[in-house]
Amino acid sequence: EHLRTAHEMLRGFGATAFAERARRELLATGETVRPRAADVREALTAQETQIARLAAAGKTNSEIGAELFISPRTVEWHLHKVFTKLDVTSRNKLHAALAGA
Repeated sequence: EHLRTAHEMLRGFGATAFAERARRELLATGETVRPRAADVREALTAQETQIARLAAAGKTNSEIGAELFISPRTVEWHLHKVFTKLDVTSRNKLHAALAGA
């Protein structure tokens, strides 16, 4: 518990070397370390970000596909990747995840 708190605080302060050391120690104990929301958002591709924003705005896969000139199935694939990266399970939670909640 203390190590996880220290890791989060160090990462929040921008002390990346110390945060990395704490992360390695957490991993050594068998814990998993989730990336920060900002890190995950940066990991989204431009296409994933655009699709996620349109989905968060309430558009359907078909509407997104028509707007971006891709198939609804391709939209579905990208949203699946976005949901995994942002650790969300529904479009309702997508807006908050994109905002950095």
